[in-house]
Amino acid sequence: MKQNICLFKIKKGGNEMSIRERLSGNEAAAIAMKQINPDVVAAFPITPSTEIPQYFSTFVANGDVDTEFVAVESEHSAMSATIGAEAAGARAMTATSANGMSLMWEMIYIASSLRLPIVMSLVNRAVSGPLNIHNDHSDAMGVRDAGWIMLFSENNQEAYDNLIMAHRIAENKNVKLPLMVCQDGFITSHSIENIELIEDDKVKTFVGEYKPDEYLLNKDNPIAVGPLDLQAYLFEHKAQQAEAMKKAKQVILDVAKDFEKATGRKYGFIEEYRMQDAEYVIVCMNSTAGTAKFTADKLREKGIKAGVLKIRVFRPFPAEEIAKSLSKAKAVAVLDKADGLNAVGGPLFTEVTSGMYTNDVHVPTLSYIYGIGGRDTKSDDIEKVYIDLQEIVKSGNVGNPYRYLGLRRED
Repeated sequence: MKQNICLFKIKKGGNEMSIRERLSGNEAAAIAMKQINPDVVAAFPITPSTEIPQYFSTFVANGDVDTEFVAVESEHSAMSATIGAEAAGARAMTATSANGMSLMWEMIYIASSLRLPIVMSLVNRAVSGPLNIHNDHSDAMGVRDAGWIMLFSENNQEAYDNLIMAHRIAENKNVKLPLMVCQDGFITSHSIENIELIEDDKVKTFVGEYKPDEYLLNKDNPIAVGPLDLQAYLFEHKAQQAEAMKKAKQVILDVAKDFEKATGRKYGFIEEYRMQDAEYVIVCMNSTAGTAKFTADKLREKGIKAGVLKIRVFRPFPAEEIAKSLSKAKAVAVLDKADGLNAVGGPLFTEVTSGMYTNDVHVPTLSYIYGIGGRDTKSDDIEKVYIDLQEIVKSGNVGNPYRYLGLRRED
């Protein structure tokens, strides 16, 4: 299967700077993987991430990459194969969604505990049941404490850029943790946008070669991988994982700074939109940020000081940065595309409010569960959230902070 993609290069001062393409999020992810040219890719198809290994297998068949492509019989085997490849000293990648992530569950924890810098493209989809193939964040939120670095992508450009930066972060000697790049199923994975690609040779230079310090095939330094780890050592090993996650914060910023120098595109833990004087703030992740920004612009025209705080890095969680950004707001709403089912609020809400509390920021904050199973969330829905925030400031009464947005209710 040949891709039919329109390519043209953008030139500045006679020098080629970047390549403009019209791509879906899945195509962008597959092309990023092609440019990275990993040693091993192991994957099993599942909607809506199937296209990523499908496109990549075409690159393999056409001889565009040197990758060993392993077509496995399940997602559990896909993660097992990437673990084996990475432990042997290879750079390994995979892709999955929802129930595929669930089937990987055992191996997801093992990958992080073995400190293997695997990179996964996670196309976010509702986890069954009931069966649903559309977008929400229940898959990512289900593994939020599994020890993986987690980057979220508002659009196709970010899905591509995050993957290009991923190996530099994960493979850093102070980190050595697996990393997943999330994008919204169908909303970005199957929608076509104009994006700017980096030239192949520049990606190769930016990503660099993978040179692990310790690996199974190094006969001069034999090691054991995955031994029994009982009371005498497990606690310390888990603390080392936690320390690596803390160190990942600075590495993420350092890599982003190098990426900005190479491309002009700037990334951080969070993105503040119209936050300088914002009184009413929505906190969200992934594609919803675009709708929230559009809505904030509309409300600004009416004199309402609306702002948006987009969280790009969910693990490690940037609690201090979020708290500082929200400290001057009058009211905040945190939007979750996954329900914590904890009778308190969504998982992002509980982390944001915890971060605010520990950093001595006390602002009325609401939790909104929205978009479950692909339920459409429009600008009018987001505007209702801003109206709610204005009302609680006016009344001084938060009421029930655990709310739903766009939920049909029986009379």
